[in-house]
Amino acid sequence: MTHNEQRQPVTEQRNAKSVHLDRMSVREIIETINSEDGTIAASVQAALPQIEEAITAIAERLKQGGKLYYIGAGTSGRLGILDASECPPTFGVDSSLVRGIIAGGETAIVNPVENAEDDLEAGAADIARHATSADAVVGLTASGRTPYVLGAIREANRIGALTVGISCNTGTELSRAAAHGIEVPVGPEVVTGSTRMKAGTAQKMVLNMISTTVMVQLGKVYGNLMVNVQATNAKLRDRVVRIIGEATGADRDVAEELARRAEGDARVAILMHRFGIERQEASAALARSDDHFAEAVRWLEGQRIG
Repeated sequence: MTHNEQRQPVTEQRNAKSVHLDRMSVREIIETINSEDGTIAASVQAALPQIEEAITAIAERLKQGGKLYYIGAGTSGRLGILDASECPPTFGVDSSLVRGIIAGGETAIVNPVENAEDDLEAGAADIARHATSADAVVGLTASGRTPYVLGAIREANRIGALTVGISCNTGTELSRAAAHGIEVPVGPEVVTGSTRMKAGTAQKMVLNMISTTVMVQLGKVYGNLMVNVQATNAKLRDRVVRIIGEATGADRDVAEELARRAEGDARVAILMHRFGIERQEASAALARSDDHFAEAVRWLEGQRIG
C-alpha cells in the first residue's frame, strides 16, 4: 500500500482482488463482485450492538411524537430517500414521519449536483429548515467525512435532536460527531471508490433494519404481517385480504367481506373479527392507542375481561 493510499478511507482504496478487472471475463467479474458482496453481512453483524442502541433511541423519539430524517449526499442520500419513501405504503404512516434529504435537493436524486456534498453550511441549513429538538437525524456517508453530512449532524446536535451516523470506514469523523456512530467497514470496492456497490449495500441493509424495527416498535406490524399496508392498487388490495385471512384464519370469502366492511384497513378488519365488533369500535380502539396495533388489542382484551 502506498503512502497516499494509507491516507485515503478504505472505501477509496484499491481492491487487490480486482486490479485486473478490465481483463476478466463476464463470469470472472460477476464472481468477484459476488464474492465481495458476501462479506457485507458479516460487517453489518459486527455493528449490531451499535445499530440496536441507535434504533432504541430513534424509536423512543418517534413514540414521543418526533420524526426521523435521513440525510446524505449522492448514493447515500438516495438510499435515505428510498427507505423513507417506502415507509408510508408499507407501514401506513404519514409521509412526514420519515423523510430523506439529499445534498443538492430533488434535482440530485436523478442528476449529480456538483460540489453539493462539500457544502457544510448547506447541510446545517437543510437540517435547521426541517428538524426540531424532538426529532432523530441519521447522517449517511460511506467515507464518514462528507462535509454536507457533518454540517447536518453538528446542527442537529446544536438544536437538541438525536443524532446517528452511518459510515463504512472505522474511526470516522461522522462517528465522533454523532451521538450514535454506526460503522460498517466493507473494505475497498471492486471498482475503486464506487461506493454505490458494497458501501451502498451495507447502508441499505442498516436502513432496512432501522425503519423496519422502529415500525415494529411503533406497533405497525402484527406478528410478521404488515397490517398497516395501504391498499393503493390491485396487488395491495389482494394483499390486505390475504393478511386478514392469515391473521384471523378466515377463508377468502370471509376475508374479502371483512376487508369491505373495514374499508380496506386490515387492522380494523382483524379487530372486528377477533372481538366481534363493528368498524367504528375497532377504529376507535386504534385511535386511542395512537395506531399501535398491539396496544389496541390489549385494550380491547381488557374491555372484554372487565
